[in-house]
Amino acid sequence: MAEKKKPAALRSVQWFGRQDIYGFIYRSWTKNRGIPQDQFDGRPVIGICNTYSELVPCNSHFRTIAEHVKAGVLEAGGFPLEFPVMSLGETLLRPTAMLYRNLASMDVEESIRANPLDGVVLLVGCDKTTPSLLMGASSVDLPTVAVSGGPMLSGKYRGTDIGSGTNTWSMSEELRAGKITLEEFHEAESCMHRSHGHCMTMGTASTMASMVEALGVGMPGNAAIPAVDARRNVLARMAGRRAVEMVKEKLSLSKILTKQAFENAIRVNAAIGGSTNAVIHLIAIARRIGVDLKLADWDRLGRGVHTLVNLMPSGKYLMEDFYYAGGLPAVIRELGENGKLHKGALTVNGRSLWDNNKDAPCWNRDVIHTFRKPFKKDTGIAVLRGNLCPDGAIVKPSAATPKLLKHRGRAVVFENIEDFHKRIDDPGLDIDAKCIMVLKNCGPKGFPGMAEVGNMPLPPKVLKKGITDMVRISDARMSGTAYGTVILHVAPEAAAGGALALVENGDMIELDVAKRRLQLLVTPRELAKRRAKWKQPKAPLPRGYWKLYFDHVLQAHEGADLDFLVGRSGAFVPRDNH
Repeated sequence: MAEKKKPAALRSVQWFGRQDIYGFIYRSWTKNRGIPQDQFDGRPVIGICNTYSELVPCNSHFRTIAEHVKAGVLEAGGFPLEFPVMSLGETLLRPTAMLYRNLASMDVEESIRANPLDGVVLLVGCDKTTPSLLMGASSVDLPTVAVSGGPMLSGKYRGTDIGSGTNTWSMSEELRAGKITLEEFHEAESCMHRSHGHCMTMGTASTMASMVEALGVGMPGNAAIPAVDARRNVLARMAGRRAVEMVKEKLSLSKILTKQAFENAIRVNAAIGGSTNAVIHLIAIARRIGVDLKLADWDRLGRGVHTLVNLMPSGKYLMEDFYYAGGLPAVIRELGENGKLHKGALTVNGRSLWDNNKDAPCWNRDVIHTFRKPFKKDTGIAVLRGNLCPDGAIVKPSAATPKLLKHRGRAVVFENIEDFHKRIDDPGLDIDAKCIMVLKNCGPKGFPGMAEVGNMPLPPKVLKKGITDMVRISDARMSGTAYGTVILHVAPEAAAGGALALVENGDMIELDVAKRRLQLLVTPRELAKRRAKWKQPKAPLPRGYWKLYFDHVLQAHEGADLDFLVGRSGAFVPRDNH
């Protein structure tokens, strides 16, 4: 008779299950806040990775979210232990939260690996907290559930809905053009952000919450439940319960984050009119978990996928409307019924993505369109190539002006963001609506951190003529809440010696999105002359994380991760500290 195999011991048992001096230390110090002995009886220990911070307004309600996760863990027979990690808010953090995404991912990775955890619940909200936590958790590969904080309630201003970010850009342009007063501007500030939660437009935060659900690493419904809706707390509670079961089932993150899951997420991003930032973040997460995801995959998978969701910045509605209309499940159902999904992709609740969403209802077809009658056709993120971007650049057609997607114009060049701010309001600036605005040195190394400045505000002399969009090219990113014909993530970036560094005022540039082409119309000989004069910029700071980042950051098409962080090292238990 074959001997039955004993179930593998939980990882936390190597801390709490020891009956020696070390076990005494691990248990005794944990008991100082009232933990009873039976919590150490071999039940799964679930870490709650909390990005709560008063410096991150989007995540300011995470103490409440964490309590509901804890309740769920306890109800399922687990032992919850909450811990903080670096929190990243795009609204206050300078020079950009993206600079610190990789640092936060290191914090997450090391915190998970070094502690007695069997599974993890990640509390994510503002833009960079989602990818940083998923990147760090992927490198350890424990059973993991992500819980997003949810969007704010819709902004209400003088009888109309206004959306965070999107109307910020439009109102700031109106102020600069003299169309609204400073008092009206201040009034709108109070009306726009009136509850806990992240941006309620389809910005990067809402996009990444949708990616969490589409990847299968979040519970069904994760993307759109408003932050202050009681159902958000229920979802957190269920995630806590599910994390315990995932540990028992040995359902690690790498079983969820497969190539099929990433391909599903790319198509969902196209269908929701999602943020261009998702390109960099998903590539970075994939490389951490060991999935070969390339920039070309975004172009390949985005073709033939339509924008179904009528949300700002591509449309007019907000995330609250999206949730009431059926949310992401309704979008996933539309994609699945039209052959655009890997239906069998596994999700954290143990069911396939299709099983979770095949019967999802839609309650408002003005918000969520059908695939056959989409909101906008063929609007997946396009990847451009050419001598200006040999490693790629991207554009979001759903947020662009259609007639500008094929354009030839004279370059008006800004050497860096300071040069841009110094000259853009000058009435004497030699620029018109046909010109192409070019911004250099705002990529991963150049800013540093690749800030969201790619959607350069237009010059007042153009705005006053009623022009609302121009072609803009940079190695920067832009906020997911922004809009316009904006070419982003040019790689290699200017600070790394890319061709963007060689563009001069008056050069002609040709854009043809349909042909996926971005070409600087300058001869190779002339470019070689310019390159001979180019000098690489110095690191912005000669010490600390900034120098580490500058020396090791990868380019946008590689996810802008640090080169030594790519891949995963797993959940090995570090040596004893006594």
